[in-house]
Amino acid sequence: MERGGCIYIMSSNNNSTLYVGVTSQLRQRVLAHKTKKYPNSFTAKYHCVKLVYYQGFYSIEEAIAAEKRIKAGSRQQKEALINSCNLTWRDLWEDICEW
Repeated sequence: MERGGCIYIMSSNNNSTLYVGVTSQLRQRVLAHKTKKYPNSFTAKYHCVKLVYYQGFYSIEEAIAAEKRIKAGSRQQKEALINSCNLTWRDLWEDICEW
């Protein structure tokens, strides 16, 4: 049985730091970043608490492959991806919090 997945990008409030991740439970994962559930994590250390991009996939394997491609790209490529659907870099948490 295949399980879907999402890739996502978290940003610090001033957009200086980006974090790319993959999960099968986007809402729960973003909430963990926002509440700094894991205080020693990269996102907690660099205050990446703003969801600026996400994309769903039919399988977690597809999501993992996409995450690897995005992580291998430059900062400019990541910014272009975010800008393609979120020009103002607003926090998309409200879009997913009711899932």
